[in-house]
Amino acid sequence: MNTEKRPTLWTRDFTTITVATALGALGNIAGGFALSFLVYEETSSTLAAALIVALRLIPGFFIPMFISPVMDRLPRKPFLVGGDLCASVVYVLAGLWLRGNEFNYIYYLIFSLVISSLGSFDELSFNALYPRIIPEGMEEKGYSVSSMLYPAMMTIMTPLSAILYKAIGVANILIIQGGMSFLAAVIESRVQVREEIREGTRFSLSQWWGDIKETAAYLKGEDGLRAMIWYSSTTNGMSTGYEPIWVAFFSTTPGFTIAMYSFFTVVQMIGRFIGGLIIYKKEMPREKKYGYALFIYLFYDVMDALLLWLSYPLMLVNRTICGFLGIQSGTMRYAAVQKYIPDSMRARMNAFSSICYLAFSAVLSLLVGWMGDVMDSRVVMTVSSIAVIVVCLLTIVRRRESVNRIYMSEGMNSK
Repeated sequence: MNTEKRPTLWTRDFTTITVATALGALGNIAGGFALSFLVYEETSSTLAAALIVALRLIPGFFIPMFISPVMDRLPRKPFLVGGDLCASVVYVLAGLWLRGNEFNYIYYLIFSLVISSLGSFDELSFNALYPRIIPEGMEEKGYSVSSMLYPAMMTIMTPLSAILYKAIGVANILIIQGGMSFLAAVIESRVQVREEIREGTRFSLSQWWGDIKETAAYLKGEDGLRAMIWYSSTTNGMSTGYEPIWVAFFSTTPGFTIAMYSFFTVVQMIGRFIGGLIIYKKEMPREKKYGYALFIYLFYDVMDALLLWLSYPLMLVNRTICGFLGIQSGTMRYAAVQKYIPDSMRARMNAFSSICYLAFSAVLSLLVGWMGDVMDSRVVMTVSSIAVIVVCLLTIVRRRESVNRIYMSEGMNSK
């Protein structure tokens, strides 16, 4: 009789972190929905809302740069748990304040800055800790679960958030969100993953600068990682700029409405969820990952170029297919990169990637927005997508041997 246990993804630690992540996502979606409507109702200004979005980007530039070297020397779990505990206190205090006071835009700017700062701690620590929780050899399954959580929670919480907003108000939603953040922190504290402490844990500027130089030297010798970061930063930045273009197109083009645009998110989330299920159920052989990922990159860019030239039903098909394929390429890429990066440098490399994403998003969204003022929306999408294809050829294709080595990695650098 064979008593050998089959390896499972759903270990105690993985189940624990997944439940905590789901709780956090539920609260963030509900709170974000309610606050976005509150700001517009109170200010009647899209500029006021845009200023908050810009302000929330600031911590993402600076906190990872300074904290990631420290985080790579210490256990990451205390950062994760502590961030959620602090966020729970801030949400509850904000909700209690709103119960007895009028909305104050300046206070809300401060609140947004504090929450986005705590979010940077949370994201950085989670991304560094998560690969250690996933059982060896199940990285893609693990990341497919995390990538499916948000679409699933979004599908559930978006209509429910609208009901809660009308039924109990923003103040009570924030208090509930604080409670969910506290519960998530308690659950995260039960994770028992073993983490190593590097030598020299006392902070100093010289040590920090040495860690930054070590990261730069490592990245200089990794053509494949640089190629993947530049390409994914470009696509992320362009995607950030596409949304205003789509809104303008559906607002001004005869036969289209904003209500029709709202279904874009729904069908793309459906596609992402189905694609995530497939990659969870069946992992692709390592030797085929680079070719499949490259196909998706180029196909996705072509679909973006064609999007606004199609009839509305075909637009919905287009977005469903893009959601289906996009989550597969994203999961494969992220799992491969996290497996490839040494654990001792993971927080710093994730911080560098995050800063690149934010910088590219800021620059490219402004560029695409400017193009939208001087060109037809269809032309903007086509020109932008062709530019992304060129970047893909100059990075992913040009450095194909180095990029393929990352996809082929068995994770010898990661533990």
